[in-house]
Amino acid sequence: MADSRSCGGKVDKTVIDQIGRKISVPAPPQRVISLVPSLTELLIDLGVAVIGRTKFCIHPAAVVADIPIIGGTKEVNFARIHALNPDLIIGNKEENTQEIVATLEPHFAVYLTDVRTVSDALTMISEIGIVVGKQAEAQALRAEIVAGFATIPHATPPHRVAYFIWRNPWMVVGGDTFINDMLTLAGFENVFAARTESRYPMVTVEEIAAAQPDTLLFSTEPYPFEQVRFRRELEERFPAMQSLVVDGELFSWYGSRLKLSADYVRQLSQNVRN
Repeated sequence: MADSRSCGGKVDKTVIDQIGRKISVPAPPQRVISLVPSLTELLIDLGVAVIGRTKFCIHPAAVVADIPIIGGTKEVNFARIHALNPDLIIGNKEENTQEIVATLEPHFAVYLTDVRTVSDALTMISEIGIVVGKQAEAQALRAEIVAGFATIPHATPPHRVAYFIWRNPWMVVGGDTFINDMLTLAGFENVFAARTESRYPMVTVEEIAAAQPDTLLFSTEPYPFEQVRFRRELEERFPAMQSLVVDGELFSWYGSRLKLSADYVRQLSQNVRN
């Protein structure tokens, strides 16, 4: 939802971000900084001129190579941001810290997203499109993503999986997460979805054994599980369980990369049953 007003020939638009905050931004903004890798890719794909990004914003590679780095998702260089003089900064409630937001918002328009499901991501894409003046492009992207996910078959009963994101300690994806929703849409059952003490709970080897997943899924991010030595302990402990390395970007990036996720999870669903 948004309303517009004109002041001295400049049109500003008041929008409500995904955590309910009212933000006044130029219509459309011309100098946008992104604090989240998936949002950087989304903005560029929508045709937005991004003037600042984090060191983790790596897609699309040919474009981001020329965009100044302002730090990471948890720590930013405030002086660099001020020097770039953005008229809009886009971040995320989970990926960026409250300290970053609190420090930036007295000086700049800071729009926060909050994405925990694929449905949230679709809503976010539509709303970002409105904020940055790319509504038609955002709607076309949303329609493409929806069409892709509509083709994913659901097996009965669902295949039981544990999705690992960290080692020492072992950490898995819980129920209240975007990745859990992706697993469900792919036709999987997350054996740790009921864990409520954390969105990304720590688990022991004994708890993994008790949960009895059919397959252990090791994400390529944020931990480099594609390296065999980092997952060997569990693979040797549970030789009867299937073990697969999965593309963490295609499971956790909630912007335009979702265009690729549907085909990926469909193929993965087939692989875990072969």
